[in-house]
Amino acid sequence: MTSIEFTVTPTDNPTSPDRLKEILTEPKFGKFFTDHMVTIDWNEQQGWHNAQVAPYAPLQMDPATTVFHYGQAIFEGIKAYRHEDGSIRTFRPDANAERMQRSAARLAMPQLPTETFIKALELLVDIDRDWVPAAGGEASLYLRPFMISSEVSLGVHPANEYKFIVIASPVAAYFSGGIKPVSVWLCEDYVRAAPGGTGAAKFAGNYAASLLAQQQAEEKGCDQVVWLDAIEHRYIEEMGGMNLGFIYRDGDNGDEITLVTPSLSGSLLPGITRDSLLQVAADLGYKVEERRISTSEWEEDARSGAMSEAFACGTAAVITPVGTVKSRHGDFTVNNNEAGEITMKLRETLTGIQHGTVPDTHHWLHTLVK
Repeated sequence: MTSIEFTVTPTDNPTSPDRLKEILTEPKFGKFFTDHMVTIDWNEQQGWHNAQVAPYAPLQMDPATTVFHYGQAIFEGIKAYRHEDGSIRTFRPDANAERMQRSAARLAMPQLPTETFIKALELLVDIDRDWVPAAGGEASLYLRPFMISSEVSLGVHPANEYKFIVIASPVAAYFSGGIKPVSVWLCEDYVRAAPGGTGAAKFAGNYAASLLAQQQAEEKGCDQVVWLDAIEHRYIEEMGGMNLGFIYRDGDNGDEITLVTPSLSGSLLPGITRDSLLQVAADLGYKVEERRISTSEWEEDARSGAMSEAFACGTAAVITPVGTVKSRHGDFTVNNNEAGEITMKLRETLTGIQHGTVPDTHHWLHTLVK
């Protein structure tokens, strides 16, 4: 398609400087939203059109809008970081755009071109640049691109109208008071996704289906749920909103380090943080493996010390150490329930790249505002 033109309409009622300062002093994930949003429409006749940057406002939707009934809804999560030179950058937006295209294809939705996806981020961050937290910390502006079916119909078929939207929310560092390992519950009662399903798509329904299992995990005294494969209920897939990684040490002095992560089975999400950490680990001289990992292997290797660390990874927290694993068969700990050395090194390297304090040798950063 040819490049789409955006209409930019600044708000007449911007957030006051005092209120904005108050919000940025203590931002809360998904609680405060910037003054503007992006919307782009699609239909079969016109394709992508009516691209706008407009004041943040509620959507007016008919009760028969198909997203309410048949659930065509996908999304992405990406952050904008202010650097010391005053620029505002984001991390691998092309990868987010391409994953959203794959999600759209799986849900029979139109695919937004990568250049339009990135242009939407640039325009929103530019007009709301004052909402990006200061450089020097781990706070950032979280961007939520999403797409929904917007046709008014009760017919069970792919919709012929869709709306792409981007909103933004300033967020603090995920951890307050230091990084603490989380406890996880191995879910054997429910399935997140099966081969051939929607597990590899960032689809709203996957998250709706996860809520009961997450509630179960909390009832068991755990922070997060861990999903197992749908067929044998033996192999580790991912956590409720993050991928998983495991650190193995070998050699006479334990200096041969391998990062192992569950292979992409088609039923777990191909995380961009996951993919980035595999590259960072290789850059640091570690071996990397993508393979199946069973629950029994996790427990046996954690108890023997062969597996020295475990962590979850995703856009929100980057890396979260996993310290305690619970199931109906018993509990065990990893690395004495402490954040591991390699986990922290991986985390510090990746966040350093994102915030501009570690060289970006893979050209992952994209400047949104100079």
